[in-house]
Amino acid sequence: MKRPTRIGITMDAIDSEGNFIAPGPGLKLLDEMPEVDYNVFPEMLREVSPQQIEGYDMVCSLTPRWTAESLKGNDQLLSVHRFGVGYDMIDVPALTAAGVALCITRDAVRRPVAAAILGLLLALSTRMPLKDRLIREGRWTERAKYHGTGLVGKTLGVIGVGNIGHEVFRLAMPLDMRHLGCDPYISQEDVSDVNVDLVDMHTVLRESDILSVCCPLNEETHHLIGEDELRSMRTSSYLINMARGPIVDEQALIRALSEGWIQGAGIDVFEEEPTPVTNPLLKMDNVILAPHSLAWLDQMFDGQWDSILGQTGAIRRGEMPAGLLNTEVWDSPRFREKLRRFLAAVA
Repeated sequence: MKRPTRIGITMDAIDSEGNFIAPGPGLKLLDEMPEVDYNVFPEMLREVSPQQIEGYDMVCSLTPRWTAESLKGNDQLLSVHRFGVGYDMIDVPALTAAGVALCITRDAVRRPVAAAILGLLLALSTRMPLKDRLIREGRWTERAKYHGTGLVGKTLGVIGVGNIGHEVFRLAMPLDMRHLGCDPYISQEDVSDVNVDLVDMHTVLRESDILSVCCPLNEETHHLIGEDELRSMRTSSYLINMARGPIVDEQALIRALSEGWIQGAGIDVFEEEPTPVTNPLLKMDNVILAPHSLAWLDQMFDGQWDSILGQTGAIRRGEMPAGLLNTEVWDSPRFREKLRRFLAAVA
């Protein structure tokens, strides 16, 4: 008798009532698939344990860490499907060594994150939060003191011009800004369709009026933007970070904003999450803040489920899934043997 595909879901993706944390069909899509048997992990751990994943073919994961210890003794798990594109919480080499594929949802996240970055860009340049407070506090007559900044001819810089960074430039094209990018893994030809000049880090810092951080967090990018980098930016410039908090040295950023090294910032990510209520950033008027959720749109979550169901379906057919990050695992002997046993069991 053939068995169903067994899928586990980490508890942080589910609310207190047992529903997926965001709008959309969510778990109902899995309910409609008789060939799938899914379960939500009974407890939330900061690091996935071997006991949690025992018996599962695939796991959908949001925030828990995955390490070599998580996979210890497991010879069944085929894939981890991450809601989102960041994978700094996952030891990718450990997954690869264990014959486990890591899939991310690039297509689902690209537009929502890029649109949110554009939203921060517009809100900062028009000083929207400050003007909102003026009218709420009965300070209408002060409006002439707080003018915004026009964007035509100004320079938009992006550090990390991959999936999301490229989309930021594409959405910003009607604003008639100059586009500068910094990314050692991208060629000039890759960004020719969005009129980007690829330059070095120093140039993009020095010449950007609005600088967006769009690179992944890893050993190379930890505190990539520190005191020296912030001091090299224009005093009239804005910094936007929707990537990962530790890419920017938060203490240096606090000094930069309080001492006027830069004009303002839009921040959706923090070095410590949730950020403490004592964080000085929370009391600053020249910062727009969000709790690592500015891109959490209904369309993003629908797209993530579409991507993950497409990925699990491809693996169930023995096909390489879209969004596979550690592509080298696909032909590894350990993964191929697990996939062979899986396909024989569920075909």
